[in-house]
Amino acid sequence: MSRPALFAAAGLILALAATPFVVEARGPFTSTPAEVQAGTYRFDAGHSKITWSTTHLGFSTYTGQFGALAGSLTLDPKQPTKAGLDVTVDTTSLGTLNPALDTHLKSADFLDVATFPTASFKATAIALTGQRTANITGDLTLHGVTRPVVVAATFNQAGVNPLDKTYSLGFDGKAVIKRSDFGVSAYVPAVGDEVTLTIEAELKKVG
Repeated sequence: MSRPALFAAAGLILALAATPFVVEARGPFTSTPAEVQAGTYRFDAGHSKITWSTTHLGFSTYTGQFGALAGSLTLDPKQPTKAGLDVTVDTTSLGTLNPALDTHLKSADFLDVATFPTASFKATAIALTGQRTANITGDLTLHGVTRPVVVAATFNQAGVNPLDKTYSLGFDGKAVIKRSDFGVSAYVPAVGDEVTLTIEAELKKVG
């Protein structure tokens, strides 16, 4: 067999091998909140995170992540404003890809994770703002201080995950806080007081 024919045959084999997964991965998903299955969902720790960003000396916008979230969402699509959302964040999971900076941010100068190893958010009110969007008001407890915060959330989709066959849903969220409101005021204003939180959440149905 000539080399071009061999490459063509290999490409065909790879395409055929990939076809079943591609077709399955496109399965019956919905981006309409009213079509989501009612029940209780738990966060998929491997696919949920919070990315934070703030200014650094006016020269750049610095970012990092909290990579360990846990919690639950209870919802009935017929009564979306009555959904319950509880989230716990492992503050020790903070990461910036800079070990020295991670150590400093976890110290008493900033988050003091030895004293406050978790942060939490509990929804208190939900207001629909569009077909797939809502403002989720809740109590954020960070660094031992609890204050109200509004998360602007966007529903992505729901359906059976083609990898683990579990009914799942996902949404994005964004909130802006002032860290000094939570007693984290080191180097303000040189290091930004205003912190943007970008949430990526994927949840699995458990009941």
